Amino acid sequence: MEKKAIVLGAHGQLGVELCAELRRRSYEVRAYERKALNICNWEKVERAFGEFGPTAVFNAAAYNQVDIAEREPLAAYEANALGVRNLALACRQNDARLIHFSTDYVFDGMLGRPYAETDPTHPLGAYAVSKLAGELYAQAYLDRPLIVRTSGVFGPGALKTARGNFPELMMRMAREGKPIRVVEDHVASPTYAPLLASRSIDLLERDLHGIFHIGGGEPISWFHYARLIFNKAGLTADLTPTNEREYRTPARRPQFSALDNARMRECGIAPMPPLAEAVEAYLEARKVYL
Repeated sequence: MEKKAIVLGAHGQLGVELCAELRRRSYEVRAYERKALNICNWEKVERAFGEFGPTAVFNAAAYNQVDIAEREPLAAYEANALGVRNLALACRQNDARLIHFSTDYVFDGMLGRPYAETDPTHPLGAYAVSKLAGELYAQAYLDRPLIVRTSGVFGPGALKTARGNFPELMMRMAREGKPIRVVEDHVASPTYAPLLASRSIDLLERDLHGIFHIGGGEPISWFHYARLIFNKAGLTADLTPTNEREYRTPARRPQFSALDNARMRECGIAPMPPLAEAVEAYLEARKVYL
């Protein structure tokens, strides 16, 4: 069977890993970043899909500036919702599978335990609403979309992006000797991008569909995550905890949005390793980019 994949958001830290893993598995890959193919432009999406004829489409493109989205919700909605609608329509026209990446932010964080796929959603802001709408558009236009929710993605590809990621920010601040304050009352499940990419392709190749959580294996506060990074990197940092009351942001964020990879377990997909192992792998892999 012909294996042809389109990757949107191909220059991001998840996109680069998707492209690499797909090529390792003998897919013909057409990689697009936003300037090459804006998913909000239906005519360009339709033309690109029609010319290439993909069997699978991985959407790692997203508007993910959570706080700025509160000032410009339309921009977030166009990219994260209406753009997904365009992809779903184009996939339907070309009989292609859509693998769409969503977020733990579709939850409100009030449950007090990691969220399973069956837990009800309740987004708290413009970014989160737009991401949930993207999920709904994929489900509305396709019979068998694959929707992957994830959390706190980090990968070595971030060293080539303008915004970087949390580990890079922490390590840069530590090397500069700056005081670092990180919230200890917000919990997520940080996810290593190469593993997220490989597990997502595993789901596709097992012909699975629906909503799957691929979180980083364990719940951890951002403060303790930062401390883990410094420990593994051998860095001394002026790190102190703060909390939501002291560190206000324009957008509300879920306080406990760690993900339970329940459906992955049920389907026999390899579990995610402990976060400490993922951070070690990240620190080793990033050396290639330095």
